Amino acid sequence: MTDIIYFDRKAQKEEKEKVYGRFFLEMLYGNGFFAKCFSSFLLPLFSQIPFLSYLYGCFQASAMSRFKVKPFIASFSIDPSEFLAQPDSFASFNDFFIRRLKPQCRPLALGNDVAIMPADARYLVFPKIDEADGFWVKGKKFSLKNLLQNASLAERYIGGAMVIARLCPVDYHRFHFPCDCTPGRAELINGPLYSVNPIALKRNIEILSENKRMITSLQTKEFGNILYIEVGATYVGSIHQTFIPGTFCNKGDEKGYFSFGGSCLILLFEPGKIIFDPDLILFSSKKMEVRGLIGQSLGKSF
Repeated sequence: MTDIIYFDRKAQKEEKEKVYGRFFLEMLYGNGFFAKCFSSFLLPLFSQIPFLSYLYGCFQASAMSRFKVKPFIASFSIDPSEFLAQPDSFASFNDFFIRRLKPQCRPLALGNDVAIMPADARYLVFPKIDEADGFWVKGKKFSLKNLLQNASLAERYIGGAMVIARLCPVDYHRFHFPCDCTPGRAELINGPLYSVNPIALKRNIEILSENKRMITSLQTKEFGNILYIEVGATYVGSIHQTFIPGTFCNKGDEKGYFSFGGSCLILLFEPGKIIFDPDLILFSSKKMEVRGLIGQSLGKSF
């Protein structure tokens, strides 16, 4: 399995990702002989049968799983000083997974014309959505229509901008609003639960428009109408919304959280509404993700 190299925005250096469940990913999405032999029946089993994700989720929410918390923190060098609660207080691994952070650990970039990163994640930005065509798989077209399951809505975002934020199992898994806004209702589109790891996306870019996802329209003053999309992934059968539709929300307010597993956020901006930060554009053009934190600058309004 090819190493995943990303640029850490806080440390200002390139890092190699330590992949949780690496053997599992190699077995399902790799190009090796055994992977090709087994993935044909294992991949549909783990990605298209929600009950298996439900069972695994039940274990992660059980009291037995709490013994995994401290070894996981140590193995992935997670900083517990950022946690709002002490590691000993988590009743299960999922309780740790959906942890809250101390607000001062994630300061928000100031300015009404500044949109922030909505989650701790690895970011790719596309100033024009059609630049995503062939990004992971040469010759493959990224389909807004398939992603949104709404042709007229997709038409509105042609020529617009897109953010893809990939959350790893080691990340803080609550997600937030990128700017002041009034959100509508979150609409569910059901689907399978494939991995959103780059190795999986390079095998099948259509994962992003096939997986279970929820779409919320955000009405904003500075950035037009933003589409905020949560994409489930392997063992992420649950996307929890904690906001109240139709109620004004401030930049940085919590929108919701994912239960255990990797997952992904997609933000869509109408044409001419956002200018992404230069470092995000630079590394995205090199096909390298940038690890950013909730509250850091994403871009400015035109």
